[in-house]
Amino acid sequence: MLLDRDGAFRADSWRHLADDEADDDGESVTISLRRWQAERERWQDRSTPLGLRLPNDVPPAAIGAAVDRFALIVLNFPRFVDGRAYSQARLLRGRLGFRGELRAAGNVLRDQLLFMARCGFDSFAVDAARARAEDWPRAFREFDLFYQPANDRRLPILSQRLRAWQGAAE
Repeated sequence: MLLDRDGAFRADSWRHLADDEADDDGESVTISLRRWQAERERWQDRSTPLGLRLPNDVPPAAIGAAVDRFALIVLNFPRFVDGRAYSQARLLRGRLGFRGELRAAGNVLRDQLLFMARCGFDSFAVDAARARAEDWPRAFREFDLFYQPANDRRLPILSQRLRAWQGAAE
């Protein structure tokens, strides 16, 4: 089950192909980075949306200029303590200028949704049973002040305080 950053649940419309699985040119599919590197010419001219599953131990720079070819990039959180996908998301959005959908998959936890969204994630693959049992959409609204700048362009609290102080001094 997918959760969007606006708090809505939806079905996954993408088919996630294994490296040896055939595709139908009429559907949206994701492929592994390994398959993209081995069969780039085959996938380059595809007319329907193409997504990429990027392992969390590969720097986003490995995609290079091809980042614009993908409508979706899926980043994996294999374990709770492994946060490399946060960095990948920031690099994809900030340095590589990726404007497509970024999806968090794997060990996606409710407590981390807001921080994932702040790093640039648009959708989150969540366990359907847990999604029904917990109020996942509320996680996006639990905090509204932040110390760190992020991809969501919210002003950090220090900047807000500075603006308020400058406004009071005028």
